[in-house]
Amino acid sequence: MAIEAYCVKCKAKKEMKDPVESLTKNGKPITKGKCPDCGTTICRIGAAK
Repeated sequence: MAIEAYCVKCKAKKEMKDPVESLTKNGKPITKGKCPDCGTTICRIGAAK
């Protein structure tokens, strides 16, 4: 199952390319990846399932 996040440049939900799980500065889980269309970094709060 691919992880979706909102891309602000494309103004649409996109499937994340190369998702990586990490933590924010205050210890919350976050998933970061790239938009497949424009290459912008997109994030989703919460761990990948």
